Amino acid sequence: MNERQLHGDSVSEALVCAKAKKLYVDLVRKTPGASSEEEEIFKASRGWFEKFRKRSGIHSVVRHGEAASSDKAAAEKFVPEFQEFVAEKEFLPQQVFNCDETGLFWKKMTKRTYITQEEQSLPGHKPMKDRLTLVLCANASGDCKVKPLLVYHSENPRVFKACKVYKARLNVMWRSNKKSWVTRIFFTEWINDVFGPSVRKYLEEKQLPLKALLVLDNAPAHPPQMRDELYPENQFITIKFLPPNTTPLLQPMDQKVIANFKKLYMKALLERCVDVTDNTGLTLKEFWKNHFNILGALRMIDKAWEGVTRRTLNSAWRNLWPEGVPERDFEGFGPAPASAPVEDPEVHLVDDIVALRQTLGLELDAADVQELVEEHSEELTTEQLLELQKEINQEEAQEFSSGEEEVREDAAASSSEIREVLGMFEKVTAFLEKHHPDQAVTTRCVNMFNDNLLSHFRDILKQRQKQLSIEKFFPKVEKRRASDSEPQPGPCGVKIPRRESPPDSEVDSPSTP
Repeated sequence: MNERQLHGDSVSEALVCAKAKKLYVDLVRKTPGASSEEEEIFKASRGWFEKFRKRSGIHSVVRHGEAASSDKAAAEKFVPEFQEFVAEKEFLPQQVFNCDETGLFWKKMTKRTYITQEEQSLPGHKPMKDRLTLVLCANASGDCKVKPLLVYHSENPRVFKACKVYKARLNVMWRSNKKSWVTRIFFTEWINDVFGPSVRKYLEEKQLPLKALLVLDNAPAHPPQMRDELYPENQFITIKFLPPNTTPLLQPMDQKVIANFKKLYMKALLERCVDVTDNTGLTLKEFWKNHFNILGALRMIDKAWEGVTRRTLNSAWRNLWPEGVPERDFEGFGPAPASAPVEDPEVHLVDDIVALRQTLGLELDAADVQELVEEHSEELTTEQLLELQKEINQEEAQEFSSGEEEVREDAAASSSEIREVLGMFEKVTAFLEKHHPDQAVTTRCVNMFNDNLLSHFRDILKQRQKQLSIEKFFPKVEKRRASDSEPQPGPCGVKIPRRESPPDSEVDSPSTP
């Protein structure tokens, strides 16, 4: 659901139920001894959906009818409206921007490479941990790229601590949550703290009027009232929303820009692999497993985003705003002759990637490159969903035990109070969905409140429930009052001297990647 909504697509009740049914059938088939008759037990009925909706707290679902993957009629209607709006407001291509979110598996090779095959067979392999989400943004003239927003599952990766990374100096705005998803809060921070100041500086340097148009899709992180969230100094920004389900047809960043970025990332990664194997004593497998980390990926991301050309960014507006795309022979040097052959730079890029794999001795062709680009955005399989949930549960357990995100019990509400408030919220939500005339506003406000406020209290309930489960199996042991130096009784009643802590030199320190 979040992946589809990330791209501004609608999600229907029928779609959720169909996905749930598919997951159930997949799990039954993987269960030893299960019969085909058991596949029909779970019906994914309307009653099940209502219970699922209440348990999960989701509210942004189309209740009846299928959500169209793309609405061609709405797109055709919107294009002249957009062109008229831009002409009326006298926006120039330099002043019109688009941004879009995309997932990136930063440590992923094609399925046929031996590294991938070996990694998938290793115990403890966690491919979902390699996922992050980026927000990429640029203007229609292609000469202003805004610093990306990056959301990762860890706020302070181990390599950041080892290398003393100062996150404010990164070439991305770094944010984190457990699922690596862009939230409304993150996006609003990026708009106000990165997009606004960057665009202002760019327009002033170009001596252009201080006004900008930002074109957005209907992703959950982009609320209709976004303009109300702008700082006073960012009021020069106008926001225009694309119609729902038109992203594949109209969104400029979806017109080969993001695909081009991911291919450039793959090229940069392979170039780094070639450089390491040629100039160090490391093998490709050693570098991949022990030395390539998220900090290295950030360098690849920066290089790839820098490599997206003005021509690619400008031509991406052809479907939405043809007038903003002048015909050029190459990067900004006049109109192309009518007889000049048109070369596709994507072909050369793919050829470069394939050539690099030959240097590394990897199996890779043009079809593999395209497959990998598509895999970054495709729907997760049952196995990947199970792995993702397992990783989230493990992280929550680690955070709870380590005390990194412990809840202050003296300030926290009781479990009964939390359950009461959650129940009240369900009643308010049901009332608003039934009676408010604007369902889109209702959905976004409910999601915002649920995701940014109530999710905190749901996490408290989950942590307390986990702690209760742990205590059932591991009864509390009374703290011994003996001093650290006093011998303690062993399992057989014999007092055993307490082992001294090893000196600092014996304690394993984190290895620096």
